[in-house]
Amino acid sequence: MPDPITRAPIAPPPVVLHGPRVTLRPWRLPEDLDPLFAINGDPAAMRHFPRVHDRAESDDWGRRIAADCAANGQGFWVVELRGEGMVGVTGIKSAPFEADFTPATEIGWRIATRFQRQGLAEEAARLSLTHGFGPAGLDRIVAWTPPANEPSWRLMEKVGMRRVKTFDHPRLPEGHRLRPHLLYEITRAEWIADRLG
Repeated sequence: MPDPITRAPIAPPPVVLHGPRVTLRPWRLPEDLDPLFAINGDPAAMRHFPRVHDRAESDDWGRRIAADCAANGQGFWVVELRGEGMVGVTGIKSAPFEADFTPATEIGWRIATRFQRQGLAEEAARLSLTHGFGPAGLDRIVAWTPPANEPSWRLMEKVGMRRVKTFDHPRLPEGHRLRPHLLYEITRAEWIADRLG
């Protein structure tokens, strides 16, 4: 909706989501860039991504994600753990490439190595899905990951997503070890049925 005086688009209010342990919140720049680089520059955290980011790449990605969040009121939020500060990034946003299953909204997560396997990504993912199928009014959410990233696709299944197919990631070249990806999705009807048990 445009501002009646300047006619510039008015950004929606920022969304903050609270779980038992984590809060998903908008970005605070530049302070969130240091803990982001601690994740993006960590080979263990980035083992299923094409490469580890250098500082400039990490900062650029963080600024773009923060701007997307600010413009839309939602996106890939900062995952903040009580008593620890920022421990990762999780949320929903438009898929960043063209494929036979896009346009679509993706859910994704990236958690610091020392906070993995504690259920934090699951808690943050469930908050994101609740927002996506609730206030955001989405009908379908997708996710993708390389087959080797078993913790990620297991999490997709744990939150009710189903495997649809294997596809070649369009942003990775032929022969790249990470080009084959698994596609998962969940619809609003499936999400409701999963919650009802």
